[in-house]
Amino acid sequence: MGSLTNKRVLLGVTGGIAAYKSADLVRRLQDAGAEVRVVMTPAAREFITPLTMQALSGNPVHTSLLDTDAEAAMGHIELARWADVVVVAPASADFIAKLAAGEGDNLLLAVCLATPAQVAIAPAMNQGMWGKQSTEDNLHTLQRRGMAVFGPSEGSQACGDVGLGRMLEPLDIVAALVPLFARGVLSGRKVVITAGPTREAIDPVRYISNHSSGKMGYALAEAAAEAGADTWLVSGPTGLPCPDRVNLVSVTTAQEMLDTTLGLMNGCDLFVGAAAVADYRPKKQWSQKIKKHSDAMTLELEKNPDIIAAVSALPSRPITIGFAAETEHLIENATKKRIAKRLDGVIANDVSRSDIGFNSDDNQVTLVLDSGIEEMPVLSKNQLARVLIDRLAQLL
Repeated sequence: MGSLTNKRVLLGVTGGIAAYKSADLVRRLQDAGAEVRVVMTPAAREFITPLTMQALSGNPVHTSLLDTDAEAAMGHIELARWADVVVVAPASADFIAKLAAGEGDNLLLAVCLATPAQVAIAPAMNQGMWGKQSTEDNLHTLQRRGMAVFGPSEGSQACGDVGLGRMLEPLDIVAALVPLFARGVLSGRKVVITAGPTREAIDPVRYISNHSSGKMGYALAEAAAEAGADTWLVSGPTGLPCPDRVNLVSVTTAQEMLDTTLGLMNGCDLFVGAAAVADYRPKKQWSQKIKKHSDAMTLELEKNPDIIAAVSALPSRPITIGFAAETEHLIENATKKRIAKRLDGVIANDVSRSDIGFNSDDNQVTLVLDSGIEEMPVLSKNQLARVLIDRLAQLL
């Protein structure tokens, strides 16, 4: 497993001779497990071609803010939402100055302004430019806004000068990116998360289930582990890889999920029920495949156990958060669920929307707490998971 497994890295390349290192950086990021997309400024294309970066990344390279086809779908906003982190390497003195001034006259600047993700820059410039007070002031401005600065390093430069201003080597940039995802807000805490669907057998080849992909629950588990928690993921069948530093327990039925979850409650501080548990199961399970004998068949169902309610009812229960996947009356139904099951909060999402529903890579949710309602913007599920975990940590 790489140290950036499943992370979405948007690599920005600006104009400078160090742009040749960006090609190697793409490979190093991929070796660490990241998915990489590239945005190049017009000046960057004078030093390295988009075709090179496309061949290495395996994705189209984005170069123009005024690309009619891309902007018809709000291309720069989609890129901004897609990224888990934006790293600009090399970041020229000109780009740093424009970013500090809040300019957005090229695609990379616009993405940096629009993204909710962490932005990191790896400066690369002549040692004289690096030493100017204006450059120092611009960097301090960006750091005050929460942007990370990697480097620069010291050594010989393309112009023949020797001093500070060289872009960090690609492996050093990868190493600097990893800690950006490590947050300590759940250090020393135990978190249990359920994810995915359950399957309730009818016979050996048929079952009752739903469209849940498990992506949101897995993203929450990954974010909890990044936040320092001892993280346990109780998952129905998904086919998703287990996130790094997460303890995975695979189950199939609602009863198995209940038994496993209750067995993990000792010392649990936070429980998040993100699984789409089947509400009902067949009252009878046939031991052999049912043959087709007529045009109609009657199947009698019985209720499955309510896992979230069972956790909430424990004498010494953790902070308990439920999910409400609704197709109508989102807030009303989520509030009823929170009150009826005595939950500390409910994460409500509208699964009728194809852009944020089941199997989508993005999501938009509303956090319904006793203290009020908090709406989240449309984000990638990985980004949203980090926002939610940081917010839920405050409840502890």
